[in-house]
Parts: sequence; C-alpha cells; structure tokens
Amino acid sequence: MGWFKRLKEGITTATKHKKAAPDGVWYKCDVCKEASTMKEMKENLFLCPHCDAHTRIGSYDYFDLLFDGRYEVLFDNLTALDTLEFVDMKPYIERLEEAVLKTNLKEAMSVAEGKINKRPLVIAAMDFRFIGGSMGAVVGEKISRSVDHCIANQIPLLIISKSGGARMMESAFSLMQMAKTSAKLSQLAAAKLPYFSLMTDPTTGGVTASFAMLGDINMAEPGALIGFAGPRVIRETIKQDLPEGFQNSEFLMEHGFMDFIVHRKELKEKLSDLLLLFGNAAA
Repeated sequence: MGWFKRLKEGITTATKHKKAAPDGVWYKCDVCKEASTMKEMKENLFLCPHCDAHTRIGSYDYFDLLFDGRYEVLFDNLTALDTLEFVDMKPYIERLEEAVLKTNLKEAMSVAEGKINKRPLVIAAMDFRFIGGSMGAVVGEKISRSVDHCIANQIPLLIISKSGGARMMESAFSLMQMAKTSAKLSQLAAAKLPYFSLMTDPTTGGVTASFAMLGDINMAEPGALIGFAGPRVIRETIKQDLPEGFQNSEFLMEHGFMDFIVHRKELKEKLSDLLLLFGNAAA
C-alpha cells in the first residue's frame, strides 16, 4: 500500500499549495457558464461579454445608469418594524439587521428624483439583495409617497421591479400593499401623469400581481423571469409540463403582456423618448 500513501501525500501536497482566486475578481455567467473579470462586467453595465445576459444590479446602479449625474434620494428614513415579532429559522428583526449590514441599504426599495436627458423623473427601484427584494410595508409606503411626490410636483414615475414577492415575515401587512400600491397608482393616472414599469429578473409573486403590471407602459429586460407562482409550483399544481421559456420576458411579450423588451444599454434613451412622447401628449 506504499503507492497509495505516496499518491495520497502527493494529492494532499498539491491541494495544500493551490492558490484560490480572490473573491470579487471573477464572475461566472449563469447562462453561458463563461468567466469574465468583474472589471469587464462593470465596464459592460453588468452584461455578460460572452452572451449578453443581463445580470442583476442594485437600485443605485440604476440611478447611476439612468440619471444625468445628480439625483436626490427620497424617503430614505423609512425602515421596517417587526410588528408581529415574527420568528422562523431566526427572528425577523435579525434578518433585517443582517440585510442592512450586507447591502448598506435600509430597505428593499430606494427612491430618487433626477433628470433623464434634462427631463424630470422619479425612480423607485427594488434591490434583490435585501431579503430577496421582498415587498413589505415600507416598500408599499415608499411607492405611496412617490406617487404623492409625483402628483405634487407633476413628475412621471418609473418603478423598477426585482422581487421574490410579498414579505412573508410581515404577513397581512405585506399582502395589503398590493391593494395600497394599486390604489395609489390610480391616483397618478387620475392626475394624468405617466407611470412606467420596468420588470427585471426576477419579478414574481405579489409584486407581479400588483404594481409591476399596472404601468401605462410595461417593459422588461431581456431574459427576465416574470410571473406570479414559480414554474415548479405551477407544474406540480396543474400536473402538466410547461411551454419552453415559460415566464421569461420574451414569452410574455409574445403573448401580449409586455409593450416591449429593452436592452440595458438602450434603457436611458428609451425612457427619454417615452418622457418626450408622454409630455407632448399631455401638452
């Protein structure tokens, strides 16, 4: 068995001296499985240089991408309360504290006002890193206050959705945000101000069943997962195989749920065109 001992020692020695790549240097695409440096990804707006897949980015990344440079963050003082003292694997309050430390955000949605090609716009953007971008009472309140701000200042609204759905740790307080946000958006419509909805990967659950699908213009990034229940849940419920590409943005576009799909590099100009179009219509 001497040969086995030598082989084992050789493997152990080789493994011991193997150098691991530092975290944050490389990115492996989930679609094409090709590796790129994070520098390449940042320079390419976090689109895979090999297959052009749109990877998830945060709310402030969208602000930096879309606004003309300067913008004002709104309603950043709002934070979630653990009203129900909810506990599953860990207390909800601990999940909130961990999410704040991990993301440096106070909630799953951030709101900012700025200009796109010199035209004013309020953007409410969700961030999946904060408890899966889940919709709790604060998300609903930020949308509500955004609508009030838009009406008071006669500014259009864009909501960028990226969410796993309603936040179960807030129970009915979370679910009621579906009705609350829908009602507030009807006030925006009554004020004859445009509301644009951009769905990104993923947009699911109660978010899809409320404000994400209520835009005057509904658009999505390429390849985004959009739906209410997940494909596995639907398959197990109806006991049937689902169509190829079911619930991606291209499938929804083909079946009339979307006005158009917009590439991230073209998003700012597309929004600028929409602001000009709707502005002229209002005039």
